[in-house]
Amino acid sequence: MPSSACNPTISFAFLLVFFAAVSLYVNQLHLQDLPTVKHAHLQSFLTDGNAQQDDDVETATEYTASNFSLAGLSCERWGGPSDEASQEMVYWSDIPEDNRHISPFYRPNQFLTFEPDNGGWNNIRMAMETVLALAFAMGRTLVLPPEKEFYLLTAKHHQGQQQRKHFSFAHFFNMRAIHEEHAGLSIISMSEFLSEHVMKGQFVDRATGQATFPPGNRTEWDGVPPAEMDELFRWLRKVAHVAPWNPEKCLAAFPTERDNDTNLRELELKMKNNPPHWEDYVDNPVPVDAPAVDRLAENWAERDSLCIYDTEMQHSPLVHFSGDHKLGARLLVHFYAFLFMEDWKQDLWGKRFIRDHVRYIDSIQCAAARVVQAIRHRVRSKESSEGGEFDSFHIRRGDFQYKKTRVEASQILQQAQKKIKDGATVYIATDERDKSYFKPLMEHFDVVFLDDFMDELQGINSNYFGMIDQLVASRGRVFFGCWFSTFSSYIMRLRGYHENKRKLPGYDHGISNSWYYVLEDRFDHMQHYYPVKKVFYAREFPTSWRLIDFHTGVP
Repeated sequence: MPSSACNPTISFAFLLVFFAAVSLYVNQLHLQDLPTVKHAHLQSFLTDGNAQQDDDVETATEYTASNFSLAGLSCERWGGPSDEASQEMVYWSDIPEDNRHISPFYRPNQFLTFEPDNGGWNNIRMAMETVLALAFAMGRTLVLPPEKEFYLLTAKHHQGQQQRKHFSFAHFFNMRAIHEEHAGLSIISMSEFLSEHVMKGQFVDRATGQATFPPGNRTEWDGVPPAEMDELFRWLRKVAHVAPWNPEKCLAAFPTERDNDTNLRELELKMKNNPPHWEDYVDNPVPVDAPAVDRLAENWAERDSLCIYDTEMQHSPLVHFSGDHKLGARLLVHFYAFLFMEDWKQDLWGKRFIRDHVRYIDSIQCAAARVVQAIRHRVRSKESSEGGEFDSFHIRRGDFQYKKTRVEASQILQQAQKKIKDGATVYIATDERDKSYFKPLMEHFDVVFLDDFMDELQGINSNYFGMIDQLVASRGRVFFGCWFSTFSSYIMRLRGYHENKRKLPGYDHGISNSWYYVLEDRFDHMQHYYPVKKVFYAREFPTSWRLIDFHTGVP
């Protein structure tokens, strides 16, 4: 054979190598899309996301992917407690494989904007969690709204010191770390979105098809009056594909792959033809890896339809959630009660994402840890007990619209004595300023409040005290909450995370050592598995924490 002849074996091997190289190159091109977004102009919204106060601002270079992880909690820089003591606050897990997860709908330069809820903090947080989950499920870059005053978080001074009262979500959750740790989720500020994308003519008015720009060509909107902020949001509604998804009427549903929602359409038809009943799932949860039809039936919650992330939405460069209740689009719903994933692994990943990464910043966690340690020290000195166990309450008073929850303290005492022994130390998180209201409880328990631990909260913005209250109350041996209160509900979920992590009795059914002091007929609801049902915000549901580490290898 002439030396120039082609050897078939060598040619075949060459082709294998060639196609492997091409495949690797194409894959790298896709992956290169991510860093382009991930590291662009982070400074604008991430410089002070962990700031305790305005003169203690962390620079953008202090927290990077290489020297900070959401997985841990070290309180050394925040005034203690010790790393050993602070670990009891940790309910989250570090699952590196989760950080590499990318939505099947991911495309670069697709964005999601939203309007924050106008209610109290926990309504705001609930809607924000839902939007974060939506952004990841869609594979879109999340655009944070401008800084603004949040309802009831407006204290300008504390102990004679001036403090921040305009907030971005980056002041409560470490958005930089969430952004940097996840290959499939990018987060930018509104100012970056407007200056780097909109002002370059990348978006058009959906009605006219003409390039459009923000009102007055303005790119900086932090701290503007509400009327001006509304002007920005009205403009976004004209530019974006507005998703008027009403959580009361539909489930936000995501198919397994892009441009193919046939299976979801068939599932929707089955639900409509034979509507499932939530009562069938009380103490009878379906497996977390059950077929989509079974999981959908359990989560249907008497809704009318699916709001499917269809081909039109998948190809829209900008999706906007208005949150306007007048449009039927207020996201007053837990993320897991609204999003439905055809793929069960995507469902569990979304639940772990919120648990493991969307947590209060370290300065808030550590302040709560110091208070918890102070309470335990108090108990140990009083009882000569090594454990230092205490019980906890959230008693909602204030401006709460549900008048039937405003009961006398003597009635709360009757409920408490079913589970808490006389003389026990009880921590009460509350918005009731008149402490004489609690006299019946004080006659039977060693009652303490956050006010009793101000020495542990030096330098902390008082607008964070509600979050600290929640974290402290979550560590009680027994917890009593208020039905309808989203403040109480979040404490219940935090406790569910802790109990699932520690595999306490009943964890496999999502059962928690938590109770309701009101309403009376809801006293023991947390002792049973309840599926998601209306009214969604009235309580948290075990599906948000029950067995969500399935198949991850997390012990």
